[in-house]
Amino acid sequence: MSYKIKITDTRKNLYKLAKIAIRNGVEININTKNGIVLMIFEDDYRSLLETICLGSDKAHKKTITEGLKATYKQTIAEDKVKW
Repeated sequence: MSYKIKITDTRKNLYKLAKIAIRNGVEININTKNGIVLMIFEDDYRSLLETICLGSDKAHKKTITEGLKATYKQTIAEDKVKW
């Protein structure tokens, strides 16, 4: 879900919009005459970057893909994982 607003209205409601982005995880689409600017919560932004990074690493991608094929019986409890 996203919230759309004009740049002129953004100026008046910046604090409120920031609260919406942080509390609700909603992206705010700020429309300008030159394009759209996106406001998102920093944690969501960093998660997106991490996802992109992991997805671009072939070894990680292969591990994740293979893990998705595992059955429940093939998994182990988190406390048994050797980090």
